[in-house]
Amino acid sequence: MEHEHSPSAIRERLQAGPRHNYLRDWVYGGIDGSVTTFAVVSGVVGAHLSSGVILVLGFANLLADGFSMAAANFLATKAERDDVEHLAAIERRHVETEPDGEREEVRQIFKAKGLGGEELERVVGLITADRTLWVRTMLTEEYGLSWQVRSAWRAGVSTFSAFVVCGLVPLLPFLFGVPDAFSLATVLTGGVFFAIGSVKSKWSTISWWRSGLETLVVGSVAAALAYAVGVLLKSLAQ
Repeated sequence: MEHEHSPSAIRERLQAGPRHNYLRDWVYGGIDGSVTTFAVVSGVVGAHLSSGVILVLGFANLLADGFSMAAANFLATKAERDDVEHLAAIERRHVETEPDGEREEVRQIFKAKGLGGEELERVVGLITADRTLWVRTMLTEEYGLSWQVRSAWRAGVSTFSAFVVCGLVPLLPFLFGVPDAFSLATVLTGGVFFAIGSVKSKWSTISWWRSGLETLVVGSVAAALAYAVGVLLKSLAQ
C-alpha cells in the first residue's frame, strides 16, 4: 500500500499503529462459500432432483457450513492471541526473575544482526530500560510473533459474511424461478470465482487475471465432480 513519507505523515501513521486486514478472511470465506454451494447445486441437478431440494440443501449448506468455517476461523485466531498472551506472560516473568539472562538474549539477538561494541550496548540498554518494549522485542525476535493479534470476532464475521454472500449467488436463479436456472447459476458463479480470484491476487505476485482464472478452474473442477457424483448416484438408484 502506498503512503506518504513526510515527517508528519510518518509520525501519524506510526502513532496509529499497524492496521489489521480482514480481507483475506473474506476471500477465504467467499471462495469456500461459492464452491461448496455450487457443488451442492451441481450435485442435485446431476441427480435430476427438484429445485426445492436444491434450495433446501443449498441454504442448509450456507448456514451450517458457513457457521462451521466462521467458528473455526474464530477459534484459530483466538488460539493465536492466547499463544501470544501466554508467551508474553512467560517473558514478563523471566524479565522479573532472570533479568541478566534476558538482557543477554537481547544482546545476542542484535549482535547476530551485525551490531557490536558501544552501539550494541546502547541498543540493549534502550530496549531493556522499557519492560513493555523488552517483552515485545522478545516476542518478535525470539518467537517470530507479532505482539498485536487480529480480532477473532472480526475474522469470524468476515468469513461468515463472505460465505453467505458469495454462496447465495448459485441459489438466486432457483430462488426466483428463472428458466434454465442451472445455466444462469453456472455463469453467475463463474463470475464470482473469477472476481474472488482477482481480489486474491493482492497477496500474490501473479496478475489479477491469472489468479482469477486459477480460482475459476478450481471452482469448476469442484462443481464438475459434484455433478458427476449426482449423475452416478442417480443411475445407481434407478
